[in-house]
Amino acid sequence: MSDVNADSWVSSGHRPMGFPEFVIVIASIMALNPLAMDMMLPALPNIGAAFKIPVANHLQLVLSTFLIGFGAGQFVMGPLSDRFGRRPVLLGGMAVYAVASVLAVAAPTFETLLLARALQGLGTSATRVIATSIVRDCYVGRRMASVISLAMMVFIAVPVIAPSFGQAVLLVTQWRGIFVVLMLYGLLALAWSVLRLPETLPASERRSLAPAEVLAAFRQTVTDRQTIGYATAAGSVMGALFAYVFSAQQVFTGIYHLGHYFPLAFAAIAAGTAIAAFLNARLVGRLGMRVISHGALALYAAVAGVMLLTESFDALPLWLFMALSALMMFSFGMMVANFTALAMEPQGHIAGTASSLYGSITTVIGIVVGMVIGQSFDGTLLPFSTGFFLSTLFALAIVLIVEKGRLFKPHHRTGA
Repeated sequence: MSDVNADSWVSSGHRPMGFPEFVIVIASIMALNPLAMDMMLPALPNIGAAFKIPVANHLQLVLSTFLIGFGAGQFVMGPLSDRFGRRPVLLGGMAVYAVASVLAVAAPTFETLLLARALQGLGTSATRVIATSIVRDCYVGRRMASVISLAMMVFIAVPVIAPSFGQAVLLVTQWRGIFVVLMLYGLLALAWSVLRLPETLPASERRSLAPAEVLAAFRQTVTDRQTIGYATAAGSVMGALFAYVFSAQQVFTGIYHLGHYFPLAFAAIAAGTAIAAFLNARLVGRLGMRVISHGALALYAAVAGVMLLTESFDALPLWLFMALSALMMFSFGMMVANFTALAMEPQGHIAGTASSLYGSITTVIGIVVGMVIGQSFDGTLLPFSTGFFLSTLFALAIVLIVEKGRLFKPHHRTGA
């Protein structure tokens, strides 16, 4: 299917969904992931005190184990959705997320909490894969990038408010209350999906789970220059973002001593990503995915270089760190939807499998890069800014290879 509307969707058991509701449903599904990540940030010291964790960097495991489950689950969610359809896999994943939230609420030990976080990540892996697959089922090219950008604009608003929301929860209850809120949101999103989201993959287009066919689809995805290249580049840039999220609480409260004002600073920086997603949705139809994403990547590299150079001579003042970080988040917002659309564009006939591999590759690379940078935190921003700069240079090199040195040039066949 390409560029279909709600009236032509496969499932006849649902009243046709208008475009705005479609975007909001997709965004609400995708938002499970950042909500589960960013609401936890203010609670990390409380969790450390509750379980008597002696090393502050070890608290980053609350975030990284979630991402490990998130990355691992994506390997199987796509092939399952290509075989059984989008809805059953999506709804099953959201149910796992809700159950894992209950386990986290009752966790008696730090290890049990980490297990619950991994299961939460496993559940949200379905939402990431299936949301992208549903969009690819229905749209192609610049229109697909526009839909993803609109969904990202709503979904990216979550990191802006989630730390403040988490802080508000901590004012009235203990850190376990955050998992109660996550469970309730998951159940609400599940109910909305059950009632309103139709199946977008016809039975005639479903694929076998025979190992030979699955391996063939994986092989086709990983050997496609455009898909694997943009997935790798996105993963490298995402690693810098993960490092920022992993270390944000330590940076803002440890280096800049913001205390309870940390969520406000985090929100101000994250707002740049939401603004970028809105602008991208408006501009991508005119300029194309390559022009926008390549320009954003160049800006990201330049800002990361300025941050590293400045920190090498003297500690960054708070205002400059926030300004540079906001610019990088803006650049990330202009990149992420376009990199996703460029990677998925050649894989419409195996969208589920391709989305699985894309999500897994970007998440695994992001986790590795993010953990290396995050665990090297030493009370200064030098490891942080060095990691940002190197990961961005790597992403830029990959994009240059994929495009054979021709940046900013739309392809005539697709206009992308």
